[in-house]
Amino acid sequence: MTVKKLPVTIMRGGTSKGVYILEDDMPKDKAEWDALLLRLMGSPDSKQIDGLGGSYSVTSKVAIIGKSERDDADVNYTFAQVSVDKPLVSYKGNCGNISSGVGAFAIEKGLVNAQDGMTTVRVFNTNTKKIIAEDVMTPNGEVEYTGDFAIAGVPGTASPVKLKFVNPAGTLGNGLLPTGNAIDILDVPEFGKVEVSIIDAANPLVFVKAKDIGLTGKELPDELNANQKMLDLLEAIRGLAAVKLGLIDDYKRSAWDTPGIPKMTFVAEPEDYVTSDGKAITKNNIDLLSRMMSMQKPHPSYAMTGAMCTAAACVVKGSVVNQVLAPNADTQFIRIGHPGGILECGVDYTDNGSIPEIIDTFGFRTTNLLMEGIASIRGL
Repeated sequence: MTVKKLPVTIMRGGTSKGVYILEDDMPKDKAEWDALLLRLMGSPDSKQIDGLGGSYSVTSKVAIIGKSERDDADVNYTFAQVSVDKPLVSYKGNCGNISSGVGAFAIEKGLVNAQDGMTTVRVFNTNTKKIIAEDVMTPNGEVEYTGDFAIAGVPGTASPVKLKFVNPAGTLGNGLLPTGNAIDILDVPEFGKVEVSIIDAANPLVFVKAKDIGLTGKELPDELNANQKMLDLLEAIRGLAAVKLGLIDDYKRSAWDTPGIPKMTFVAEPEDYVTSDGKAITKNNIDLLSRMMSMQKPHPSYAMTGAMCTAAACVVKGSVVNQVLAPNADTQFIRIGHPGGILECGVDYTDNGSIPEIIDTFGFRTTNLLMEGIASIRGL
């Protein structure tokens, strides 16, 4: 049996953890990527016991990075979501949390020369065909991982990484509102009609009001995971949105054919709530409540691309998100209350009437280099 030796770096990016790989170290034939990444991460297996995955969607991610020949980018970055329990690798959509480690990785691997103080790395995400500008702290020309900046969902503090998603709308090629509507009505079998907003910025998301599906918006992951009927309803809504986007023909195939996008999200007006670790959040410290799904399971915190899309949705008049947003919320400082705490983000836009022009969306994450080494991949 042949054994492939693959140089890998394990990094935490935001509230996710993944394997970062130089594209030059991957097979030239991209048709071979899926089998390699499944073996690398130990999928399909709910424990991923024989691979580098961590048994959750947020720890079963891969970033593949190489030098870019584009004039507006320094590196190309391909995101791969490796399913934990299915023999499936999805390249649809991007992960903003994993994105936050790309700039540091590019500097560490010599793809970008570090400046003294701060280095901006221009990242072209091949999944969404969008540019992300990442500001990485590089005192003395070296990546600084330690610092005093904290993000909800990650213990301790670290050095901040600013992510600016430039012109993020239309990753599917159909603009900010891919259906042309701020509101669509989905007819959900065995449930009824549901009002949703399908917004595409950084990644496409489908938003629904929590109260419209019998939720409060304060639910925590364990509570949702214990309610299979609700998980099925959320996936049905997501699947019907995927059909409306033209991604699939049968909504019942959504978990297989388009597991990563659109991302299912339910929102509610600000209310006091308690995070997964027992911290009390008061409603005056947030601008909306929001909960995201990731690969058919509740996200333990909040996806960064999800935050970027949520920020954009905030300024779409009449959208589900716009309806629940706190009055007089500052769109340069939107505070999303999620299961792990509060995520702050912002949006620059031009109000063109019914559909705003999104100039950029932005937020702050942290990253950490955990391990560099050689993975042994058998069984290919």
